Amino acid sequence: MPRPKQRTPELREHVLSVALDLLASDGVAAFTTRSVASASHTSTPAIYELFGDKSGLVREMFFEGFRILRRQLGAFAETDDPRADLVQLIELYRSFIRQNPVLAEVMFSRPFTDFSPTPAELKASGSVRTLIIARVRRCIDTGLIHGNETDIAHVFVALVQGLAVAENTRRLGSSRRSIERRWELAVDAVLDGFSA
Repeated sequence: MPRPKQRTPELREHVLSVALDLLASDGVAAFTTRSVASASHTSTPAIYELFGDKSGLVREMFFEGFRILRRQLGAFAETDDPRADLVQLIELYRSFIRQNPVLAEVMFSRPFTDFSPTPAELKASGSVRTLIIARVRRCIDTGLIHGNETDIAHVFVALVQGLAVAENTRRLGSSRRSIERRWELAVDAVLDGFSA
């Protein structure tokens, strides 16, 4: 009788989930295939068989991060106010980075020396980029802002990532009120700048 398959898709999903939790709780420095295997109640060879190596596991977390971000951004239904919708999208992006700071670091800063995404892998962010560009395009189409939709989307992505990192590292203010004020100031300034 053949042995039951042990490296199942369910085990792969379980290991990935545990890896994300471990990364969030212990950070990049403590993240090893051995620690993931132990926390997943499986073996290190199983991790290698499922993901190839540590780099393969990090690569899958990179992709999973963009899948989660895309789901969160896509869950918000458009209204008849394009500006408010774009501001809401920015807030959802900010919320993702605030709730997943270490995963966001893997996605945007690439702290693992043994993982550097290829141009093809960087396309993982394409669905997120497309969604942001679509919201920017609605603002352009209604005359609220002017310019190239892709350029403007890149500006907003950079703004959100930069401010969210500053917020997560407690460099954006000492009170919730001051942090919120600075977010609103930055977003309004960029929107007003593109409306000129």
